[in-house]
Amino acid sequence: MSLAEAPRDTAPGRWQALADRVLAGGTIDRVEARGILESSDAELLDILAAAWRVRHRHFGNSVQLFFLMNAKSGLCPEDCGYCSQSKVSEAEIPRYNLLSAPRLLEAAKLAAEQQSKTFCIVISARGPTQREIDFVCQITPQIKQQYSLNICACLGLLTPEQAKQLAAAGVDKVNHNLNTSERHYGEVCTTHTYADRVATLAACRSAGLELCSGGIMGMGETHDDLVDMALELRALGVESIPLNFLNAIDGTPLEHVNRINPRDCLRGLVMLRLVNPTAEIRIAGGREIHLGSLQPLGLYAANSMFVGDYLTTKGQLPEADYKMIEEMGFVITRGAESAEPLPTMA
Repeated sequence: MSLAEAPRDTAPGRWQALADRVLAGGTIDRVEARGILESSDAELLDILAAAWRVRHRHFGNSVQLFFLMNAKSGLCPEDCGYCSQSKVSEAEIPRYNLLSAPRLLEAAKLAAEQQSKTFCIVISARGPTQREIDFVCQITPQIKQQYSLNICACLGLLTPEQAKQLAAAGVDKVNHNLNTSERHYGEVCTTHTYADRVATLAACRSAGLELCSGGIMGMGETHDDLVDMALELRALGVESIPLNFLNAIDGTPLEHVNRINPRDCLRGLVMLRLVNPTAEIRIAGGREIHLGSLQPLGLYAANSMFVGDYLTTKGQLPEADYKMIEEMGFVITRGAESAEPLPTMA
């Protein structure tokens, strides 16, 4: 059913009842989470309204911006089917070894100018070499001192000792996405396991680092796969959850996969918000392609987004993001969240 058609009896009160329970400190279960993903188009505004109440309780009308820097591109020995940098990818992308410190500092300056709160240092690899760990540990204090940015490191699989080194250097959080469910993981990658990813997150938690971990919608997964991922993120107590929407890049094994529409993307964001009510939910890669003109609605569930370009693909112009945020009545924050009241959606 399209939004233009007359709605059927969809019992909107049940979505507000879920929000009530979550706001009271309760949780939603697997069946209820799947129900959000299976809801009709006629219910879309109802589920967004429920998510908005939870999002506003914890983050007010604030939006946090993240800025990605691909510090090492391509040259990866892994076979992740969604990634243009993997060994099985034939995508035409820049390939280079670790960037210099001046290049990273220049990128951090741009991140600060673009009102980002967090600077994400990403390398393409199974896991970092000691030289790469040392580099991140050396550049992190410089970036924090010069530009007052939080640092998130995305370096692949990490050992407990590497996680401790990053924490000691002042890295705030580590990104290591689950990407999908354990059941579906072998369909998108075979050179490492889902358990390997969970072990990296455990090592980072033990080192005192905050966790940034999310997934990718649109890789041929089922609703149950998405729900399993969301519940695992809740069990891990992940502080920050980016939700990507598959950009089926030419030359990658998943180049012909395109099974989600903008309303699916919004349902995914709502489900993550109600399963993980206090987590920072981030609208991540592929938003421009898959959410399209519905991007603003995503901010009723999510409180964070990437600004600028992604790893090997272009993003929306920052000025368009600023305009969208302002027109929504939201504010960009680099500090404590605003709890300024806004009109309700009801």
